[in-house]
Amino acid sequence: MELSVSPSAVTCFQQEWGYRQGDRIRIFVRYISGGTEPYGFGIMLDDPMDPATTVVEERMTFYMESKDVWFLERKKLTIDCQEGDIVFVVAD
Repeated sequence: MELSVSPSAVTCFQQEWGYRQGDRIRIFVRYISGGTEPYGFGIMLDDPMDPATTVVEERMTFYMESKDVWFLERKKLTIDCQEGDIVFVVAD
């Protein structure tokens, strides 16, 4: 599992979300519906407890806990910003 955060996403987090250097941002899997894609991603400021993957961009730490990486085994998650919205792109 690989995690990356685009420069445009970092800018969005700083300008639109008010995140700043030194923040620790947790990416987690959550249940969103019973449809064809029942799971999605959530974002929150939090302190790492058991991080499985971590990336630092602009002195902000983005991470996923070990309990959440099952959803992305052998895949790459890129957090990006498109038209002012944070998007999650999963690739093999």
